[in-house]
Amino acid sequence: MSVRMGISMGAQIGGAERFREWLALCEDSALDSVWASDRLISREPSFEPVTTAAMVAGATKRIKFGFNALTLPLRDPVTLAKECATIDHLSGGRLLPVFGIGINKGPEWKATGRDPKGRGARANEALEIMARLWSEESVSYEGAHFQLREASISPRPVQQPLPIWVGGSSQAAIERTARLGTGWIGGLQPADRVGPVIDAIKRRASDLGRTIDPDHYGATVLVRLGSADDAALGPFAKQVKKLGLGSAESLVTVGCARDIIDRIRQLNDAGASKFVAVPMASDSDDVLLQTRRLIDEVVPEVHAIG
Repeated sequence: MSVRMGISMGAQIGGAERFREWLALCEDSALDSVWASDRLISREPSFEPVTTAAMVAGATKRIKFGFNALTLPLRDPVTLAKECATIDHLSGGRLLPVFGIGINKGPEWKATGRDPKGRGARANEALEIMARLWSEESVSYEGAHFQLREASISPRPVQQPLPIWVGGSSQAAIERTARLGTGWIGGLQPADRVGPVIDAIKRRASDLGRTIDPDHYGATVLVRLGSADDAALGPFAKQVKKLGLGSAESLVTVGCARDIIDRIRQLNDAGASKFVAVPMASDSDDVLLQTRRLIDEVVPEVHAIG
């Protein structure tokens, strides 16, 4: 099992020059990948993931990149399939897309006049459509939400198949991953929830006659190299409470490098081998500092796990 660690871009990296500085830091390190979160509606700065991925593709040569997780029901699957195929093609096969359905309390639904009910069914159809567009010459599809007639895209992705990693830990997400996914990454959830979800996906995939590579299970790790009293943690705790994700204490690992490494080992023992670290930081300077420390103090030991 290959244990690898990536890092989330976060919303605190402001301005093109600081963002390029951060990308260069990641590109020249042993980090496996960089990730953008999807917050379509937000008063705080937040980069749109697909367009950001295109920028990352052009600014780097080695590092992989993705979105964790893109809210699929808010997007048209044909357009998104074309975007992902183009980015993967132009980057030489470095795109790592993760798809989810968003959360009930997310501001996107009310702001755009959409009903969050039924979003899982829309996402399932979209995943089917995109997977076929990425691999087939011509796609016709008749679904409850989407219809296609002899649709095709070119160029197709370099990666065949293009990964379809799925986020979420509900029973529906487990079914979606087992039936349609090639991997799974846990979102913002306590560490003790990751193992049971991975086990459930494996059992359901086996029932369906499918096999997901045991190396294709991951987890999101919210981290802060510092103290629990650091001011950078305050805004995050408020956001967690607002979205009903649980307590900040159960979701964030705060302390020294050993504390973070121990948490990742715990998750690895539960079956996860790919990790997206989300550094809790107050501003661009703090993001760069946290990233450098993770690269120097955490990444080497994490990659040595497996």
